[in-house]
Amino acid sequence: MRNILLVAKREFVATVGTRAFLFGLLFLPVLIALFAWIGPRLFNPQDYQLKGEIIVIDPTGQVLPGLRDAYNPEKIRERREQFIKEALAEAPQQVQEMADKVPAGNAGLNLAPIPDLRILTRPPGTDIENEKAWLNYQPKDMPRLAIAVIHPNAVEPAGDSLEYGSYDFYVSPNLSDMARNEIQQGLKDAIVNARLNKSALNGTQVYSILDVPSVRSVTIMQTEQRQTVQGFNTMLPLAFGFLLLMGVMGGGGQLLTTMVEEKSSRVVEILLSAVSPIELMAGKLLGQMGASMIGMGLYILMGVFLLSSFAMVGLLDFSLIFYLLLFFVITYLVMGSLMMAVGSAVNDMKEAQGLLMPLSITFMIPWILWFPISRSPNSVLSVVMSFIPPMNTFAILMRMASSSPPPWWQVWLSILIGLGSVVGAVWLTAKIFRIGLLMFGKPPNFRTLLRWVRSA
Repeated sequence: MRNILLVAKREFVATVGTRAFLFGLLFLPVLIALFAWIGPRLFNPQDYQLKGEIIVIDPTGQVLPGLRDAYNPEKIRERREQFIKEALAEAPQQVQEMADKVPAGNAGLNLAPIPDLRILTRPPGTDIENEKAWLNYQPKDMPRLAIAVIHPNAVEPAGDSLEYGSYDFYVSPNLSDMARNEIQQGLKDAIVNARLNKSALNGTQVYSILDVPSVRSVTIMQTEQRQTVQGFNTMLPLAFGFLLLMGVMGGGGQLLTTMVEEKSSRVVEILLSAVSPIELMAGKLLGQMGASMIGMGLYILMGVFLLSSFAMVGLLDFSLIFYLLLFFVITYLVMGSLMMAVGSAVNDMKEAQGLLMPLSITFMIPWILWFPISRSPNSVLSVVMSFIPPMNTFAILMRMASSSPPPWWQVWLSILIGLGSVVGAVWLTAKIFRIGLLMFGKPPNFRTLLRWVRSA
């Protein structure tokens, strides 16, 4: 045991003390912080204003007045404020409180300037083909954006038909999606209002009748109740699955790399003169797991801090952190053992790729299926995957973080299966480790590895 702890200490210090480890540990948090600071400046919509001319041909004579009203700067400002109000109604309480402190106006809300859209009219019967050429010449002061041709039956169906017409829409080659959506939203509103007026209906009253504001649901917990945070129950399983995957794959990859490097440089021969192969394997496995625990702890603290900053920490069941660490240990011991088996059997990283690919795909399957698992945590797929090692730890953890946690017996059965898979993986690795560690030459295939297991 003393030799195992010495090897583990050497592996831990050698890993944690490198610049590469510190870079890898801090890279993602620094990147997130940098993007949070630089992102709003890079994607600031205040630098963009929709400005230009639109030709409208309206044979009905009833859409044009509503279109002028729809493109009125005050109307556009009202629509934006209504959109922001509805979006904030779905936001966490902390975000709403922060928004209340923001100064009113476009500058405070960080919105794009109000569009400057000028409508040019053409009489019905105008040659559309000649007008299309108008879009190909762009003055610098006032761009030519689009041509809208309203159908004659856009406001009132023709004859005995019950179907309404629409409009034809021609745009300049450089018109952005944002500009096109803004223009078409105005056309849609104007046509709908014209239809309502033609039917002797008051548009404001109709919209009021149809408008049912969405309300915030209230989540009832055992000790308290709070407003529901939309998307939280969907993203939480993804976050826990991501943490488990990154922690295991990062540490397992480091184990594989160091194993291959020490074998190819003959350092492993020196180590084997002082400790047995099993002691070397166990020490390296525990040492790298300790280093990976540092990264896992950092990301857990960062996640809790983010939830706390948005007043959502009460939505997190802290027992999930315990299970996350428990499943991390189980998964790491399985993945790390198999990675060490691969590293001890090959001579360089190129040879390791063929043996490593099946392992990586196996561990990626639950991550790929995170959405159906989190959406239907009690489905046949989710339950079955909870008991198939080595994927079971990912599946059961995501189910526990979902809106419908599994019963406790399934959780602990999955843990027992995971512990059994640890015993199997360590036993298998020990067999391969003893033979492959000092073997050089042609890399083995899976058949050769099985032969080593039988003979060891």
